[in-house]
Amino acid sequence: MDIHHLIYFIEVARHRNFTKAAHALHISQPSISKMIKVLEEELGVPLFNRTTRQIELTDAGRAVLREAQHIVTSFQNLKSELADVIDLKTGSILFGLPPMVGARFFPNIIGRFNQIYPGITIKLIEVGSRQVEDGIEEGSLDIGVVALPVMPLRESSFEMFPFVKEPLMAVTPACHPLAAREGITLLDLKDEPLAFYREDFSLHGTILEKCNQKGFYPKIICETSQWDFIAEMVAAKLGVGLLPTSICRDLDPKRIKCIPISDPVIHWDLAIIWKKDKYLSFASKEWLKFTSSLSGIDLTL
Repeated sequence: MDIHHLIYFIEVARHRNFTKAAHALHISQPSISKMIKVLEEELGVPLFNRTTRQIELTDAGRAVLREAQHIVTSFQNLKSELADVIDLKTGSILFGLPPMVGARFFPNIIGRFNQIYPGITIKLIEVGSRQVEDGIEEGSLDIGVVALPVMPLRESSFEMFPFVKEPLMAVTPACHPLAAREGITLLDLKDEPLAFYREDFSLHGTILEKCNQKGFYPKIICETSQWDFIAEMVAAKLGVGLLPTSICRDLDPKRIKCIPISDPVIHWDLAIIWKKDKYLSFASKEWLKFTSSLSGIDLTL
């Protein structure tokens, strides 16, 4: 049995005539008769009383008609809803976003996307990069933003494209001895109290690894998930910090000095990731195409 059997049956029941039903459906009368015969054989009951000139539904036929009408209506509703999804009139995306990234890059992007696709809902889940990776891996998130590199054991599980790469700068109080310098090395921060990133942020591990390569462990005075908290700690002369270049541009130069770091240069690399070989909704695919195009990437999904 398929949906066409039920559609043909309903039409015959409505017209009480095979020829009229066939004409309404734009098929031949033998074809519709054959369809009804197949349906009756599959159900094991006669659906029409054919002994009179105008066919009548049997008791079984009336029972089947009630259910068939519900099934066909539900199927047509399903087709309409599916068409809306395919045409991107509706849909939802669970999007994981580290707190330090969201306010900086995505309100404008989400606003532009929403103007084009007002029926698609983007639900933002604000967590650190490692938790974004967890969510993508286990399926609780559709798409996410992470700071690269991802955890090595997971790299083969993700598809991704980068959209930000910029160096970190040292931020010090304006009156700090390092503030007069045009550039410093990471080793110059060895004895400085450091306002640091929370452990679930990729930058936490990246910076610690670079410090370890230079033979020291930083003097961490606090860990946070907020740019502005690091900046305020620095402005209050409680320590120094490491912030991306784009964030540094917005800091008050009268209170905070931003100094390029070399040996090594530490980059803040951001990428949008999703699970490899997992089904992506039409809404998720469109979001990926939209955001990748803003970075000049022609993404094929």
